[in-house]
Amino acid sequence: MTTTIRPLQPSDRAAWEPLWAGYQRFYEVVIPAETTDLTWARFHDLEEEMYAFGAFDDGNRLVGFVHAIFHRSTWLPKWTCYLQDLYVDDTQRGLGTGAALIDAVADLARANGAGRLYWMTHETNATARKLYDRIAERSGFIQYRKPL
Repeated sequence: MTTTIRPLQPSDRAAWEPLWAGYQRFYEVVIPAETTDLTWARFHDLEEEMYAFGAFDDGNRLVGFVHAIFHRSTWLPKWTCYLQDLYVDDTQRGLGTGAALIDAVADLARANGAGRLYWMTHETNATARKLYDRIAERSGFIQYRKPL
């Protein structure tokens, strides 16, 4: 089976939404519809530094996605790329789809002169961590949040 990775187009929204809902269920969060609409619009706005790629199976079915954001850093002179969301349909896990999506973001980051690509996952996400531990190094940093 071949997986094709490409930027998501506005016409892909109907296929993306069920995966986006699955991602939210996995992390037990609810993103308001207005925020989802805004996020989708940002992916397709050339003025925004937000990107979305999809993984499509042989039947051209969307089976995974990755979202990335470029930002400045006080630690690096170059752009930094944050891989914010990665989700692969249950039927496709363990087949290299997640790694292919990460590679697509790494290629985008290199092409845009980024000095670093990073991401986070929940400590209980053992399946993803197996992949991440194989293809990247852990930074050792722990994330904290302060409600605003």
